[in-house]
Order: sequence, then structure tokens, then C-alpha cells
Amino acid sequence: MADGVARWGRRAVLRRAALLGGGAALGVAGTTQTAWIADRRLPLGGGPASATLGSRYQQVGGGVEVVWGVHTGAPLVALTFDDGPQPHWTPMVLDTLAEHRVPATFFLVGERARRHAALVRDRLAGHEVGNHSWAHHDLARMDARTAYDDLRRSHEAITAATGTAPRLLRPPWGHLGGAVLHAAARLDYRLVLWTLQMVEGEYPHDPAGHARRIVADVRPGTILLGHDVGPERRLVALRGLPDMISGLRARGYTFVTVSDLLRRAAVPGAAR
Repeated sequence: MADGVARWGRRAVLRRAALLGGGAALGVAGTTQTAWIADRRLPLGGGPASATLGSRYQQVGGGVEVVWGVHTGAPLVALTFDDGPQPHWTPMVLDTLAEHRVPATFFLVGERARRHAALVRDRLAGHEVGNHSWAHHDLARMDARTAYDDLRRSHEAITAATGTAPRLLRPPWGHLGGAVLHAAARLDYRLVLWTLQMVEGEYPHDPAGHARRIVADVRPGTILLGHDVGPERRLVALRGLPDMISGLRARGYTFVTVSDLLRRAAVPGAAR
């Protein structure tokens, strides 16, 4: 009977391994049963899902931080713009920010920064730049070497165009994979996602309504995502930007760059 129970147990483990891992292999040594479950379609080291290069030396320094926002009681908000620079759109944003004396963080696409360097040259004083990839392709689908090469190329283009080396990374669409983490660590970036995103599609032709929605949703420590490139519907948010700024200031909010938000949150009392 005991032998039958043992055989049933082994069969159950085998069935479970097959269900969970498809072609999984089961190793049995004495009474120890270990199921090795892996998706063989993905490489085990250096691929998009892996944050390591397998047995190779990891040139990543101390690690990488990922942030969506910060916990703070102070009314601080970081305004960010992705995908630029782009003619017409980016100058419109910069003009509005200059008029209202609002700092922001721009996550630039390297290829666009190189092609439209004149749009941002000498206009980013008081603002911050971050890396948003070379050509807005999905970094989470790239292997570790390709993701690093993409971000390094973008890093150099942004530095040349703006005169400032980016220290922040926002991957396109917020897609994270192990290879993205590995590349970010090699470049000593902080990974910045967002707390709240513009919802232009919900307010067609209603800039004021969109502004009111965003003002109502912001909380202390919010990283707010907008775009200075894209389909025309996104212009709703940009046209409503003055109302959004005024509305948040009426609620007592102060605009800061992402790095300033992170710095103030890390130091007790500094944001007061």
C-alpha cells in the first residue's frame, strides 16, 4: 500500500510539473523531488526576461531603483512629459511652463533629440531631462545587450542636444523586463514610472474639463505623466495646461522636477 501511495505521489508531481511547465523536467534523488519549471522559449541569461547575463560578470554597480511616486504629506507634484522633442508641441509646452514658472521633467527620445536639438537647446534651464529610449521601441522585448546599446545611444544623443546627461529612465509604455533593469543599472539610472496619467481621450475638445479632472486626482507626491508628442487628441491636455497649473496651485501644490521630488521626500522636513 505504501509503495502504491508513493507511486501515486510521484505521478501527481509529474502531472503538476507538466501542467505548470509544459516540457518541465523532474529530478528525483532518493526522497527529494524537485520540479524544474522553465519556459524554454526564453533564454535563461541575458534575454528580455532576465536581469542577469547568466554566468558572466555583472557590470551593474550597486543596483537600480524603481519609483512611481513618493509618500509625502507636503503638496508636491512632479510634471513630466514623454516622447519629445517635436516641432510645435514641445515649444508650446515650454512656452506655457515659462509663462507660469513651472519646472518639469522631459523624458526625451534620443533619435528625436538629435533630429530636433534646436527645439530644446538653451530652453531647458530649470527643467530636467530623462532618457526615454532611442526610438521608442519596446525595451522589454530586447535582450540585455540590445537594451543597453539602445539606451546608451539615446543617452549620448540627449547629452549632446541638451548639454545635460540624463540620470533618469522611463521605458516606453512603462514596460519593464529584466534586461531593462540590467541596462538601467549599468547606466546608473533611476527608473521612473508615474502615479497619474493624462486622460485626454475622456475629454475630447474640453481642455478645461480635462484640467479639472487631473487637478481633482492629484495627491501629494504624484508623478504626473503627459506627452509633448502624439495624436491630436493629446492637445486637449496641453491646451488645458494653464488651467491645470492654476488649479493645482489653488490647492496649495508646488511643482518640482522628479529628482527634486525624490530628494525632498528622502529628507525629513525638507519639503516644508
